[in-house]
Amino acid sequence: MIYLQLFFEFFKTGLFAVGGGLATLPFLKHIALKYSWFTVSQLTDMIAVSESTPGPIGINMSTYAGFHAAGLPGAVVSTLSLVLPSYIVILVVSHFMEKFRDSPLVNNIFYGIRPATAGLIAGAMFEVFVMSLFNTEALSGGSFIGFFRLLPIALYIAALVGIFKLPKLHPIVFIICGAVLGIVFGL
Repeated sequence: MIYLQLFFEFFKTGLFAVGGGLATLPFLKHIALKYSWFTVSQLTDMIAVSESTPGPIGINMSTYAGFHAAGLPGAVVSTLSLVLPSYIVILVVSHFMEKFRDSPLVNNIFYGIRPATAGLIAGAMFEVFVMSLFNTEALSGGSFIGFFRLLPIALYIAALVGIFKLPKLHPIVFIICGAVLGIVFGL
């Protein structure tokens, strides 16, 4: 039964998460709230692992989530079900694209999808930002002091300063530094 649930949830994610891997984040958060496969806090770990490994972030995250939920078979099911909608859509679109290539309606539809995609990615980026730097659970307990995660905020500011003051450093230097600091401080 879990494999069917994994298939259904990640098929929906693949079908509606237009714009790449970060557009899957709202869907993954919904999955985390609906099922006990992974928690919202583990979602940030999934993002970190997916961003630091080669390959598309959406596929890496679905594989990680599926593995966390049901082992290796779950990883395979979730990954294939995430990719399947894109594969089907590409087959259908390529079949009809030659006929409608110069259609103003088709061009306008593709042009109209862009703002929605940008909004999904911006929303996902904001959620990751908030989850990483702020403890939103502290507000529900009435504690404003515990709301700010001071160490991650300080490291974020240091990284921003480093990026702007040391523009000639290769991005891999910042990625490695972030990974080391995350391991050392348990972020």
